[in-house]
Amino acid sequence: MMNISQQIATELDVTENRVKAAIELLDDGSTVPFIARYRKEATQGLDDTQLRFLEQRLGYLRELESRRTAIVKSIAEQGKLTEALEAKLLAADSKTELEDLYLPFKPKRRTKAQIAREAGLEPLADTLLDDPTQNPESLAEQFINAEAGFTNASEILDGAKQILMEQFAERADLLAELRAFFWENAVLASRLVTGQEENGSKFSDYFDYQEKISKIPSHRSLALFRGRNEGVLQLSLDLTDLQPGAEHPCERMIAKAAGFRHQGRAADDFLQQAVRWTWKVKLHSKLDIELLGRLREQAEEKAIAVFAHNLKDLLLAAPAGPKVVLGLDPGLRTGVKVAVVDGTGKLLDTVPIYPHAPRNAWDESLHQLAALVKKHQIRLIAIGNGTASRETDKLAGELVKQLKDAGLAKIV
Repeated sequence: MMNISQQIATELDVTENRVKAAIELLDDGSTVPFIARYRKEATQGLDDTQLRFLEQRLGYLRELESRRTAIVKSIAEQGKLTEALEAKLLAADSKTELEDLYLPFKPKRRTKAQIAREAGLEPLADTLLDDPTQNPESLAEQFINAEAGFTNASEILDGAKQILMEQFAERADLLAELRAFFWENAVLASRLVTGQEENGSKFSDYFDYQEKISKIPSHRSLALFRGRNEGVLQLSLDLTDLQPGAEHPCERMIAKAAGFRHQGRAADDFLQQAVRWTWKVKLHSKLDIELLGRLREQAEEKAIAVFAHNLKDLLLAAPAGPKVVLGLDPGLRTGVKVAVVDGTGKLLDTVPIYPHAPRNAWDESLHQLAALVKKHQIRLIAIGNGTASRETDKLAGELVKQLKDAGLAKIV
């Protein structure tokens, strides 16, 4: 199992020592912009995009490890931690998978299934699942427990059903399979809330709308959520083209995972109802909440990405108009980074110069800059505000004096 720095290095396709250096700087309180700008030597040139990804993944993976430790400890304290379960917990690479594995062992409020277990009904549930040829009503008579409130076969079988439902609903492999199937096949439908026609006119496109949840564009899903939040739209998630009375595909998946198939045996109707209730009562609503949350998260990420792209174009627009600009990024030991862009922002040339200590190549730097001005017909010099900014401004001032006929101007 890879440690956190190894995993992030693999995902970024960089060496681990670069990731470790960035993590150390982040832990010391440095920000991503600061590291990208002033600590390039330490990270060997990780850019702001890589560092932002690293910061986000670092937070997620640390939370994952913290939660993993807490879960392993909780299950161990219950005396239920087996080698196989521990291996699965250690191999889980997402919070969702980890929580699915923990679900059967997670302390919970006193459920109907727990009450039935305390009344001694779990052997009945297991027996009927293992051998559906037995008659449920006859077998239930052996488990009467008046003190616990189970006085007849109907109450006893309902308790056994609750136990089976909880068992089925807490299987990590089944949850993962249902989640993937429902995401690919479920349809999100929206309907107008009665009486909201006038108030919700701006959402009229969604008064009678449906589309596969995995195919909904981000702008459309955000509109649906806004409509729901304003009380105009009602959203529902399910499969379409279901025949009345027919078995739901997700119910078939639950039955298969439980090793059950209806064959007309004595307990098959009882088990079929347990499967059906598992889907309708426990898992459908759970997946509905999870997948709508996933849809919203993806839509918000996409919206932020679109905003960032548009903002980048705006920020990169030429503030001085369509002029060829010489940009100077000041520095001492690492030199002054020089870039030339044309009136449309297209990069024309780059070169490092070293006018300041320790190299002090002042005259050589002036010569290089003068050559660039003549080559590209530069009209404006832009100087960054940072280490050695004053010294670089002095260099640019001397260049303007030397090339007074070039019509150069400079800004900091």
